[in-house]
Amino acid sequence: MDALVNKRIAQVIKGDQNAFAEIVELYQHRLYQICYRMLGNKHEAEDIAQEAFMRAYVNIHTFDQNRKFSTWLYRIATNLCIDRIRKKKPDYYLDAEVRGAEGLNMYSSIANDDELPEDELVKMEIQERVQYEISRLPEKYRAAIVLKYIEELPLAEISEILDLPLGTVKTRIHRGREALRKQLSNL
Repeated sequence: MDALVNKRIAQVIKGDQNAFAEIVELYQHRLYQICYRMLGNKHEAEDIAQEAFMRAYVNIHTFDQNRKFSTWLYRIATNLCIDRIRKKKPDYYLDAEVRGAEGLNMYSSIANDDELPEDELVKMEIQERVQYEISRLPEKYRAAIVLKYIEELPLAEISEILDLPLGTVKTRIHRGREALRKQLSNL
């Protein structure tokens, strides 16, 4: 896939806008998921994902094709998410949509014929609580936790995305996990 992406990037640099549309098609869902997991809001995640693609398009000439495009793109999105988190007011969640409405749409698509509706509801509530607690983590831990456990990226790639040494990434993941464990201890 990297070869295909690098070929499309070369076409974009030559001026072919349709080639970038193919790149967007390849990465849009995964990029949106990263943004949603970091921000916890559907509309903000869509905005940030779109902004990340726009910045990638404008700066495509700076991309080093010896590296993975996904890492570069996820780094742009992660930085934009962190900027958005920093700009939020502390009372943001008081005016936000009810979390149950978004979670219901996302988690109800998981197919499992064996579970009772009550079990699914409990499971959804736990998932919502975990997502909420992740959103309460400091942004430096949140980014590392989302990329490691939600997006399941390898530590080396997380290190590149966050532009941090590998040891720092491991420390942030460990501390983020410990903070989550404390927050969820009564669950």
